[in-house]
Amino acid sequence: MGPSLRVALCQLNTTVGDLEGNLARILKALETAEGQGAQLAVFPELAITGYPPEDLLLKSGFVDDALETLEKVVAATAGCAAMVGFVDRDGEGKLYNAAALCAGGTRVAVYRKHRLPNYSVFDEARYFEPGPGRAGVVDLARTRVGVAVCEDVWWPDGPLAGMPAAGAEVVVVLNASPYYARRADDREQVLEARAAEAGCPLIFVNQVGGQDELIFDGASRAVGADGQVRIRLPQFTESIVTVDVADLDEPAPLPPEGPTLTSEVYEALVLGTGDYARKNGFTDVVFGLSGGIDSSLVACVAADALGPEHVHAVALPSRYTADESNDYAAELAQNLGIDLRSIPIEPAYTAMLAMLGEPAEMEVGGVPHGLVTTADTAMSARAKSQIARENLQGRIRSALVWALNNKFNWLVLVCGNKSELAVGYTTAYGIDMAGGFAPIKDVWKTEIYALARERNRRAGKEVIPEAVIQRPPTAELRPGQLDQDSLPPYEVLDPILEGFVEEDRTATELIEDGHDAATVGRIVRMVDSAEWKRRQAPPGVRVSPKAFGRDRRMPITNKYRG
Repeated sequence: MGPSLRVALCQLNTTVGDLEGNLARILKALETAEGQGAQLAVFPELAITGYPPEDLLLKSGFVDDALETLEKVVAATAGCAAMVGFVDRDGEGKLYNAAALCAGGTRVAVYRKHRLPNYSVFDEARYFEPGPGRAGVVDLARTRVGVAVCEDVWWPDGPLAGMPAAGAEVVVVLNASPYYARRADDREQVLEARAAEAGCPLIFVNQVGGQDELIFDGASRAVGADGQVRIRLPQFTESIVTVDVADLDEPAPLPPEGPTLTSEVYEALVLGTGDYARKNGFTDVVFGLSGGIDSSLVACVAADALGPEHVHAVALPSRYTADESNDYAAELAQNLGIDLRSIPIEPAYTAMLAMLGEPAEMEVGGVPHGLVTTADTAMSARAKSQIARENLQGRIRSALVWALNNKFNWLVLVCGNKSELAVGYTTAYGIDMAGGFAPIKDVWKTEIYALARERNRRAGKEVIPEAVIQRPPTAELRPGQLDQDSLPPYEVLDPILEGFVEEDRTATELIEDGHDAATVGRIVRMVDSAEWKRRQAPPGVRVSPKAFGRDRRMPITNKYRG
């Protein structure tokens, strides 16, 4: 018979800097846990401040306020104890990412995180000092409880290695582990290994919710001493589940697997978009709905995130917009029940052409829209003029959508995808880049199609018309324009981009992998040349291991062409 401790896994959606709001969530969860008979409620990493607090930690007043907030949690533990993540500070003013055991109205013990991640989206070494690295074990309800924080559990030689010698009967791990596709599977393998090495059950409690670009998917776990998962909490939603530690040593059927990869990514997009809007004070969103697949998917994500009554789509047709584009936009809006208004841009376009001294009609075919910069002196004057005319349309559309933002305080969403952003197939300050949030910024174009079909599968009908999914992509900025006029087919483009952007492979390595040398060379040049644009793009939901922005930080001025 194992230890009798009853533990509540409190998977919460906290907000960075919202000390009062986070406290209210923690206290409510603590009350729920106590009502479920729990003796210990375990909360995520830095639950008091939200994760990651970033440069708020440089403000001593913020740390003061956060420590005062922790004391209010301490005062509420007359019944159920709490293991809560907080920012600790020593007598020299050094900060630590820490976990406090609060019980009986007192702070019983503190464990300071030893392993500080400083890679990918993490920069904890900027703010925190590492803890001593010894196995943190405390006594609670006649049970020896080991404590660790997030990164500590990822290393076989970390603090968990000392748990058996310290007599730990269960290990609790506080986490704020960001999401990317299949991250929950990676974590599960690590947790299984650490539990088996520690020789005791392991309880892993992860944060959930959106924080700027980052998504925290929850997916908390309870693992038996044999390394087998006993309990899986859901992804992308708050959850409080209570477990008897003794039961974790009992044989049990494996909990059901999580959602499919495409379904998982869709849920992440919905959570990230909804939390970004709500946590930044927006109730409604607005965006341009073109009748294409990208904006159609964004419409679905927004409707699912905020409710269709809070979604406002704007059709912004030009002289080049096909009738079916308007029809598809109207059909989608009706299927979703979202607001759709139409503002033709022709009056503004005609007026601005006249202001620029441009003829009312001018067509130059074969111009690689969006893939040139002002430094492309080899282009003909006519080609440059055509580029100006095309991009002017996107910028007019952007100005109109931002005017609606000013009138109604709606958050502006942009509908550009990762493939377009990677190669610069976008208009600087245009409707595909100039926004407040970019839901599909980290989604390759080939994945957009799978997500569109996933949304229709969920509905059991064509919410996004099949004709939209089948339609060849086009920006509709000149007659007969198709993406394939300027780009390789996306099924060719995306694997090269994935290797170059997410896997950091060089052009030489990609060619050695079997990709066409000329195509690789062209794409690599396009990606490097578009860095200046990406720096000006809005934040968006991170669903890959390496997203533009927090993850991939390339110099704008860069002459390397490996």
